[in-house]
Parts: sequence; C-alpha cells; structure tokens
Amino acid sequence: MKHILSLKELNSSEIMEIIENGIKIKSSPKDYYKFLEGQGLLLLFQKTSTRTSLSFQSAINQLGGYAVTLDWDKSNFSISPIKYEVSYASRNSNVIMARLKKNKDLLELAKYSNVPVINGCCEKYHPTQALADLMTIYETSGTFENITLTYIGVHNNVTNSLIAGCIKVGLNLKLVTPIVNEVSWDHELMDEATKSGLVTIETDLKSAVTTTDYIYTDTWIDMENYSDPSYKDERDRRIKLMLPYQLNKKNLNDANPYIMHDMPIHPGFEIEEDLIEDEKSIIYQQAENRMHVEKALLISLLQK
Repeated sequence: MKHILSLKELNSSEIMEIIENGIKIKSSPKDYYKFLEGQGLLLLFQKTSTRTSLSFQSAINQLGGYAVTLDWDKSNFSISPIKYEVSYASRNSNVIMARLKKNKDLLELAKYSNVPVINGCCEKYHPTQALADLMTIYETSGTFENITLTYIGVHNNVTNSLIAGCIKVGLNLKLVTPIVNEVSWDHELMDEATKSGLVTIETDLKSAVTTTDYIYTDTWIDMENYSDPSYKDERDRRIKLMLPYQLNKKNLNDANPYIMHDMPIHPGFEIEEDLIEDEKSIIYQQAENRMHVEKALLISLLQK
C-alpha cells in the first residue's frame, strides 16, 4: 500500500506513468468510465477547497466509483484521536484524500489508515497540484528535456511539491522566493534540490524570466489566513514586500513564457489581471488537469 503525501514516495517512472496516463485519460475519458467501478473515495476536508473538492469528486465518479465528503470540524475527527477515527473510516472506503492544516495530522492519518491516503494539501506539500502542473507542461511541450520553469512567489507547500517533482522528471526549476513560509521549509528536500543541479535560487526576477519557458506564481497569503483580522499586519507586510515581484507585463519585459497559476487567483496582487487571460496563459488548462491526473493517480493506487 502506497500513500501519496509529498511526491517523494514516487520514483521517476511512476510519476511519468501517471502523467502519461493522465493525458491518455483526458483524450479518451469514456474508455475509463468503469475502471474503478464500486470503489469509494473518502474526501476529508479541514481546509476550504474548490479545485481539490470538485476535481476529486469528478474524477472518482467518472471512473465509475463514488465519493463521500466529510468535514473534519463537523465530524468526530475534531474531538477524538486520529488513529481511532481513521481506523474506522478506512474500513468504509478504498482510498482517502485528506486536505488538512497540519502535516503531522496527515502523517498520523496515513500511519493508521488501512487504505491509501492522498495529501490534498497541507502546510508542507501539495502533491496533486504538482502532478497537474507537470502534466500541463508535458502536455504543452511534449518533453521535460531542456525545459525551464520559474516559480515566483512565497516558498510554500506548492513550491516543495514542485521541487520534488522537478527533481524526479529532470525539469529545470528556478525559484524567485523573497519570502519563505517557515512551516513549509523542508531542509532535506532543499539539500536534495541543490545536489540535483536542477533547482536554482534566483534574486533578480527580470533576469530569471529571460531564460524560462514557463512562469508560475501563487498566492502570497495562505487561504486560511486571507480574511483573518489577526493576520492583517503580516498580510500587509507580505503585500508590500512582494508587489515588486508581481507577475505582470512590465516584469516580463520582452519575455513570452507560458503563464501558470494554481488558483485561487488574486488579481492585482501576485498577478496582474491582463495576464490571466493572456494568449500564453495555460492557467485553466492547468486547473482542468487536476481532474485528469487525479484519475490516473487513483487508478495507479486502486487498480489491481
């Protein structure tokens, strides 16, 4: 039994197989309508969600299975030790997707689950987003060889899973990250990234974008903190520091890379509105691919 908690659990060939199968499923979805007939997916949410919820529900239903959604805070997961609740919950499902606030709770969930657990996002990793990102790049360019992706923003959970994925598939990754979420930092992963020769840390945004094929940005403020009054000072500090790194036409200068964003988008902050609908924007393609790559992931975990 394999859990997908960070992307570290998958080797290069496994990631490539999921990406390639995601592209196949996308092109011929009807061929897979009964692949997971009768299989149950438990969706366990502590964090808010649009894409993760919709894409996983659509994925399992279109594969012939079914989804059951459970709100962490409205269930007994919030009042009882995780090991007891998941020992029961995993007897009622074939796979669990958990979107939790703390990685330690996710690890506890996986430790005591009798079925595979997929990390649908925690403060350290977002593996299904990175799989969709990689699928989108591979689908667009047809290769990872000699392709460069530049990530601009806060070093966070998405950054970590991008790093883990890029190392595995041989994709060059530049990081322009003036702010690091301390709770997201992974020393072991960054050591591996440095040794790989594929990941570089840049400080000059305009220089970094001149030699990139794809440029990727993300929110500067975690969604659970976005409307929190107690987070106002940190929110204002981040906006002031990050505005010079906004993804906009001025900062792109004459560069013309494909534009990526994992959504939700905050126009006027991490990206200017005009670029969202730019002809080189693949943001919606990237978001749609969540469902297709999750189908491939579910099949890889569940099909005997």
